[in-house]
Amino acid sequence: MGEVLNLVGVGVMRDGATLLDGVDWSVEDGQRWVVLGPNGAGKTTLLQIVAARMHPTRGEATLLGERLGAVDVFELRPRIGISSAAFAESLPASESVRDVVLTGAYAVAGRWNERYEDPDLSRGADLLAAFGVGHLAERTFGTLSEGERKRVQLARSLMSDPELLLLDEPGAGLDLGGRETLVRDLAELAGDRRSPVLILVTHHVEEIPPGFDHALLLRQGRVVASGPIDRTLTDENLSATFDVPLVVEQDGNRWTARLSQEGPS
Repeated sequence: MGEVLNLVGVGVMRDGATLLDGVDWSVEDGQRWVVLGPNGAGKTTLLQIVAARMHPTRGEATLLGERLGAVDVFELRPRIGISSAAFAESLPASESVRDVVLTGAYAVAGRWNERYEDPDLSRGADLLAAFGVGHLAERTFGTLSEGERKRVQLARSLMSDPELLLLDEPGAGLDLGGRETLVRDLAELAGDRRSPVLILVTHHVEEIPPGFDHALLLRQGRVVASGPIDRTLTDENLSATFDVPLVVEQDGNRWTARLSQEGPS
């Protein structure tokens, strides 16, 4: 398999604070990764580097065969799809859902002077339909519910037929029904061999969709553990990541975590 992502000794310093420290991480073609960690662990910073929207202060980051610092990021970004609440805030609330998805082909927020051909229009319509929001194409983005926005963002993130898809806390703000619908959609995406490499960032193991096979655990900007998910999501590793005693369980193809009842020894 080809290497899609390789970080070697990556560190990020901002205003005297260390956001990432010595991160080594390799992602191969066909893999589906989940990145877990508490608030302040460095997950968002890591994703900004992987999205080619931030350069590391130290170390080397290679994305899709291109080294950051030696590539035009504006050519690299359309090869990387992203769905995040932060990016959604940059999407014009008055823009139609159809155009929100179409502009994903150029990795831009807001329609300007781009021209879209019939294949683009067809792809956009197909993606909206695939995520169950085709009937919202004429609505403005700002009128959608949180769950509808999440599904529109997923459709948009696939518009450029990316090689790498980044999902930053897609379940945040959703109620139980919305979360479970999203998990189902992501499980279908993970199970499709035509899908790009997937990286999902979350706080909650309950949000890990079936089909995700690798995990990276972060705490205070450092990697606690990484590798195949069934060997990485252990009581010891997750407890170290969140700094509380946790018990991790797998029921079928879903994960749960709860506070250990044994308490400290």
